[in-house]
Amino acid sequence: MDSARADSPHPAPPDASPWTAAPKELHLPAGRAGRGPYAVHVDPDAAGWAYSSLRVLDLPPGGLHPLATGDSEWIVLPLDGGCTVHVAGEFIELQGRDSVFDGPSDFAYLPRDAHARIATGLGGRFALAGARCERRLPPRHGAARDVPVEDRGEGVCARQVRNFAAADAFACDRLIAVEVVTPAGHWSSYPPHKHDEDLPGREVRLEEIYYFETGPGRTGYQRVSPSRPGGADLLAEVRTGDAVLVPDGWHGPAIAPPEHPLYYLNVMAGPGSGPDRDWKISFHPDHRGEGYR
Repeated sequence: MDSARADSPHPAPPDASPWTAAPKELHLPAGRAGRGPYAVHVDPDAAGWAYSSLRVLDLPPGGLHPLATGDSEWIVLPLDGGCTVHVAGEFIELQGRDSVFDGPSDFAYLPRDAHARIATGLGGRFALAGARCERRLPPRHGAARDVPVEDRGEGVCARQVRNFAAADAFACDRLIAVEVVTPAGHWSSYPPHKHDEDLPGREVRLEEIYYFETGPGRTGYQRVSPSRPGGADLLAEVRTGDAVLVPDGWHGPAIAPPEHPLYYLNVMAGPGSGPDRDWKISFHPDHRGEGYR
């Protein structure tokens, strides 16, 4: 694990490396991982790792939610609906969107050690992607028009990647977050790949959370296979509101049903995500890499 950076007054989070056991549950069906006001609440302690967090907040019309960021940086990402985020004396207006299938959204970055309020007039659902971190960066608005949209893969592996908080797209301390929309009948997160070892120049260790939206009554599938004896092993049918934890192992494919696209939000952080927030992966040796081009 890399240590806290010299310009940081905060100690680095405790090392959780290498992960020696998968969490008791890798697949968190909708409603199973809720806590308090959150429909999904995954924090490092519950997941059994050190950095990555995800919360999903449903707010009614006129709803207001206070948020203490604590030792983590956060991105507020509208899934549907819009909101206003008040933090550090700033008001960040998020127009949001009607659905995750309607294209990228604008978003708000919240620093660690801050108090924020999320307010909405018409109601909505909001993802809070978080990572324990050391540096305290300023709050900022991320515009939807500035989100790099990547067409990745070919044929039935073609999908759209919205790199709203990729390392080269938006400055964070440790957090990496992207959205993926897989067309109906396609595979994504393919070929199977992993990032659970420090292999200089080839791979960095990152904890990862998948959050899924599938459309009304639809299902998709997610596979995680072991990269070592006793590692993460999962084949899950996923629906809207489900989350999957990837502490280690080969993840992929994520499979969309024939009749509807599959959406997922990826949240990543780890000892390998600082100081440059590298995203380096290894492909499964039994698969070729054309799915990523």
